[in-house]
Amino acid sequence: MDQSMTGAAAPVDERLRKPSLLGKLLKRPELGAVGGAVLVFIFFGVVAGGTGMFSPLGIINFLEVSALLGILAVAVAMLMIGGEFDLSVGSMVGAAGVVIAIPATEFGWPLWLCILLAFAVAVLVGWINGLVTVRSGLPSFIVTLASLFILRGLTIGFTRLLTGRTQVSGIRNLAENDWLAPLFGGEIGHGLFVWLADIGLVATRSNGMPAVSGIPMSIVWWLVLGALATWVLLNTRFGNWVFAAGGDKNAARNVGVPVDRVKIILFIFTACAATLVAAIQVVDAGSADTNRGLLKEFEAIIAAVIGGCLLTGGYGSAIGAMFGALIFGTVQMGIFYTGVNTDWFKVFLGVMLLIAVLFNTYIRRKATEAR
Repeated sequence: MDQSMTGAAAPVDERLRKPSLLGKLLKRPELGAVGGAVLVFIFFGVVAGGTGMFSPLGIINFLEVSALLGILAVAVAMLMIGGEFDLSVGSMVGAAGVVIAIPATEFGWPLWLCILLAFAVAVLVGWINGLVTVRSGLPSFIVTLASLFILRGLTIGFTRLLTGRTQVSGIRNLAENDWLAPLFGGEIGHGLFVWLADIGLVATRSNGMPAVSGIPMSIVWWLVLGALATWVLLNTRFGNWVFAAGGDKNAARNVGVPVDRVKIILFIFTACAATLVAAIQVVDAGSADTNRGLLKEFEAIIAAVIGGCLLTGGYGSAIGAMFGALIFGTVQMGIFYTGVNTDWFKVFLGVMLLIAVLFNTYIRRKATEAR
């Protein structure tokens, strides 16, 4: 008998049931990082609201700190989603810096050529890290830990051999006349901030110029790389390969995913991201230092974990890593603005790592139960 004649309701196919908003949120890896960023902003808005931390200049300051870590964190997050680690990114920052500085100051090379050379070296280092990892079967933790020491040692050894010191200065004058340097050390939006100062929304200096002259290129690079990585992960075949390679590499190979090639490309990306940070620092500071990037590999991993990446691979997001880096930069500058001893920042890093791992494990379990 027809159900419309009997008045009985037709059964609802559970496959067509729409997931709840909570269920959708629980499946997002960046949920914890977004919530953490909101709490951090609220906290410092209360305790540091009158210190200038949230003035235009203060915002630029903590965004710039976040950006330098965020560039690394985005690349490290993609590699972690792919199931691997790169502990050499911090040493790569220091190595790339001296690769840029020494040929420019000691041998008279144009700065643009030195920057391109540094990226070429980064591609080689990333390729070696990836190739050794996939061919030997060794954990990437061990392979890149070895690279960490090798790169740092070569950086210090060659810098002292060629210059007699561990710092190389004299880049600022070279950067002023170089066509490529503004891409790494310049600013954008100067006219916008002049207009904002004219209408009173941005404070001005004694000479009438705005306190914030523009948005540093480090922030621009951070946002561009984050957006690009997000698009790749969510909208491209390569992004699907990254998740598959990190989730179950054997199953991924069985369905035709070029797992080894994907992992090598991701290692090259992390090395190039470290070189990008080095180029920004060298052009901005006008010098290179062999100790730059020290421990940044661990901070980048922590930012990625806070952003929702699992240590086991196959899960995470670039946006989450960006928010993880934003939390770092905000807390680091917030401690400065509130006058708290900066030694406590390391305590914060350890606590945040533990909380993030526990929270991500909980969210992952809930997301699995919701399927």
